[in-house]
Amino acid sequence: MNPALTHPARPAEAPSVREPLHAPVAHLVRGGVIEGIHYGSVVVLAADGGVELQIGDIEAAFYPRSALKPVQAVAMLRAGLPLDGELLSLAAASHSGEERHLAGTRRILELAGLPEDRLRNVPDLPFDPVVRETWVREGRMPSRLAQNCSGKHAAMLFTARLNGWPLDDYLDPAHPLQRTIAETVEDLTGQAVARTTVDGCGAPLFSVSLHGLARAAARMTTAAPGSAEATVADAMREHAEMASGAGRDVAALMRAVPGLLAKDGFEGVQVAALPDGRAVSVKIADGADRARVPVTAAALARCGVDPAALTEFAGAPLLGGGEVVGSVRPARALDPLTHPAYA
Repeated sequence: MNPALTHPARPAEAPSVREPLHAPVAHLVRGGVIEGIHYGSVVVLAADGGVELQIGDIEAAFYPRSALKPVQAVAMLRAGLPLDGELLSLAAASHSGEERHLAGTRRILELAGLPEDRLRNVPDLPFDPVVRETWVREGRMPSRLAQNCSGKHAAMLFTARLNGWPLDDYLDPAHPLQRTIAETVEDLTGQAVARTTVDGCGAPLFSVSLHGLARAAARMTTAAPGSAEATVADAMREHAEMASGAGRDVAALMRAVPGLLAKDGFEGVQVAALPDGRAVSVKIADGADRARVPVTAAALARCGVDPAALTEFAGAPLLGGGEVVGSVRPARALDPLTHPAYA
């Protein structure tokens, strides 16, 4: 095994598997009245790794979903994956299914010398609604290539091929590739994996804490140049649309905040880190994206990011009769400047 995969320091204990003690993180305000409340948890880390702010339960075990993909990409680079730039960004992507994403996945498979039918992710239509509508109108069927994790799966196959590992069962948690990824998750988060299950795409999914996820992102953005961590972070920042897609909020966020590494995940998960190690992680309890974006923006402001750079992420307006009558706003615990009158 690659010597870079051995880590003498043992990770801390696994986070507790329990009902998370989430707290209010966002309010749905319509006509000056709080119509709904989104619960969740938020952690903001200072540059020295200390907890600057915590709301809710940042230590309970949870599933980061696709927000863990950058860490998975780091593991594959440590295991010898020779990708960089756009293709490495795609390996860490939850892509939109645009033609560039499909072409990039085909290219990774071509480099691996493997056909498309070796992919074992779940067939799906493109994630982006406009791309999906065009796909359906053209009579195209769900495919493994179009599914938003295909870049990661192609990279997993390439990594397995390079190491002489079996290909047919590359998604088995006991496979050398997945054991390598689990080791890297524990290394970067600083804690043992609490539980392992199956993600929507079919790949193993490792449970850590929200605090651990933020630590992992900070480790990536503060890593030495040329390291696997820095290489993945650079690829995603430089090719943000390859890691997501045109019009996606996570790509826009990386463009708006210089040096920011950001990755979203299903069920209301977001992680982001700045080059000096300041980092935030967000989990929206009900999985609502409409809360994820403004809560993340507020957390980044608490992290020291200029609020002016975050204006477009304040949250989509609520309409009534075609007119704007409200919005989703961060809770006061997260944004102390929220006006108490909710005008």
